[in-house]
Amino acid sequence: AAGLMFLCLCPQQRASLARALGHPETSAVEQAVQGRVVHTQRGATVTLPCVLRSLPTSYKVKWSKVEPADFLENIVLITNGAQHKNYGHLGARARLRRGHRLDASLTITNVALEDEGRYRCQLVNGLEDESLSLSLQLEGVVFPYQTGNGRYKFNYFEAKRACEEQDSRLATYQQLYKAWTEGLDWCNAGWILDGTVHYPIINSREPCGGRLLLPGVRTYGAKDKQKDRFDAFCFTSAMKGRVYFIRGHLNFKEAGQACRNHGATIAKVGQLYSAWKFSQLDRCDGGWLADGSVRYPITIPRARCGGLPDPGIRSFGFPNKEQRTYGTYCYSVK
Repeated sequence: AAGLMFLCLCPQQRASLARALGHPETSAVEQAVQGRVVHTQRGATVTLPCVLRSLPTSYKVKWSKVEPADFLENIVLITNGAQHKNYGHLGARARLRRGHRLDASLTITNVALEDEGRYRCQLVNGLEDESLSLSLQLEGVVFPYQTGNGRYKFNYFEAKRACEEQDSRLATYQQLYKAWTEGLDWCNAGWILDGTVHYPIINSREPCGGRLLLPGVRTYGAKDKQKDRFDAFCFTSAMKGRVYFIRGHLNFKEAGQACRNHGATIAKVGQLYSAWKFSQLDRCDGGWLADGSVRYPITIPRARCGGLPDPGIRSFGFPNKEQRTYGTYCYSVK
């Protein structure tokens, strides 16, 4: 019987790799790949490896994306070696790599934020059904988000929509945890993608659960998606295009027009975070953004630019939109 093979030269996985190279107890699926993580960025092209050990006379390979929050497994592509069929929005950007006759690896073009997650390559060969799992992770940045009306205004669905409107999506727990390890310290609880509510704390303090609690990602657990209200933790990745600043004393309406005069649009919050994270945008000037907030990106902290010791996006909140104090940050695809 044919099996699936993916060679991972990780030190802790040499034993399973040795079995995969021909020992009698070999599983039809290469176990060293289980839990393997493939890293990428939004907009990139990425390949998820899956290789047949031999070519059976009759078989199918099915690629699917596992959606644990919805208890679903969405088919991306099915092939019988000679022909293949694509399914759904992700399938429209997916193809088989076909590097050689045993290659069933999946290539995804123009990677989107929602592509992150766990994928399954399943070999169907008569009565045998073997599979392996791979995780696709996007490099990016998590940011807390709230409305101009103050904190704790979003139910789950409003939080999800708010992130999407700012060129981002609700963060996963893994993304929030990674952001905490990188220094995210935020005292307001926020929704994440699976419908649970958390807040990351580096410096324990009284208003944030008390000084006695250890640092970590604090959790409120699963909440009522319709009734309960919190902030949101959004995640964004690299983007095509650029963000730049236009000087001036502009109100919100004039800021949008200034960007349009340059063939651009007023930048969204996620776009500013992406430019700060991936293009090292550093500007000591507050500028309007699409949601009516005023922010500025700092990669090199200094005393006269907010005074905080760490890099980040500084915020002036949501000023009166008629106020003529700030410039604007614009986004251009060019």
